[in-house]
Amino acid sequence: MSTSEMRSPLARAKGWGSAKSGTHHFWVQRLTALALIPLTLWLCFGLASLPSMDYAEFVAWLSSPFSAVMMILTLIAVFYHYALGLQVIIEDYVSNHAVRTAAVIVSHFVSVILAVTGIFSVIKIALGA
Repeated sequence: MSTSEMRSPLARAKGWGSAKSGTHHFWVQRLTALALIPLTLWLCFGLASLPSMDYAEFVAWLSSPFSAVMMILTLIAVFYHYALGLQVIIEDYVSNHAVRTAAVIVSHFVSVILAVTGIFSVIKIALGA
C-alpha cells in the first residue's frame, strides 16, 4: 500500500501533507518540562529553607549568584513552556484562523514581557539596586 493510498480523500484533494514542525514543538515542550523538574525542586527547597520568609531574608537569598542564576533559568523555562503549551491549546480549540493567529501572537508577546520583567527583577535584586 503506497502512502498516497493511506491519505484521506480531503488530504489528497488539497495536496497537504505533514507540516513536519509538530515534532520539534513536541520535543521542546518535553525538554522544558524536564528542565522544570529540578528547577522547581530547587525553588521549593530553597524557599522552604528560609526560616522566617520575610522580604529581607528572601532578598538576601536571591542576592546570591547561584540563586539568581537558578531563578533566571527557572523563569526562562517556565515562560517558554507556558508559551508552547498555550500555543497548542489555542491551535487546538480556536477555529477561526485570524483569531487563532492573533491569540498565538499575543500569548507569545505576553510570555516574553513577563519573562523579561521577571529576569529584570531578579537582576535588580541580585545587584542590590
